[in-house]
Amino acid sequence: MSYNPDNVFAKILRGELPCFKIYEDEHSLAFMDIMPQAAGHALVIPKFAAETLAELPLQFAAPLLTTVQKVMAVQKQVLAVQGVVLMQLNGAEAGQTVPHLHFHLIPAHLSKLKAHGAEQGDMAQIKALAERLAAALQ
Repeated sequence: MSYNPDNVFAKILRGELPCFKIYEDEHSLAFMDIMPQAAGHALVIPKFAAETLAELPLQFAAPLLTTVQKVMAVQKQVLAVQGVVLMQLNGAEAGQTVPHLHFHLIPAHLSKLKAHGAEQGDMAQIKALAERLAAALQ
């Protein structure tokens, strides 16, 4: 596969597009999904140009999963949920819509999820949730 540096997540990483940031470190960025499948739906992406998990060098995997764990913990705490769906799609045939490796963290039961990428959420609500989650991570 050939990584496309013009994908939306690469543009977010470069600061060319805005996002509702939850957490950032030298290896990863966590932000809210603007097409949420449930309230509090977040994304965690590496700061490494990989389209799928198979393309991510192992030395970048541990820091990325550390961020995934941090965000999941704060979602459970702030949103008072018991479970978080962790979804990671590899390739368009698997349903991946942005060709940059990313993890979906969705605080809801599978049976309550909206369709993936179906509709844009309420930006004010998404921003407010991002602020609550980011504050809890500081």
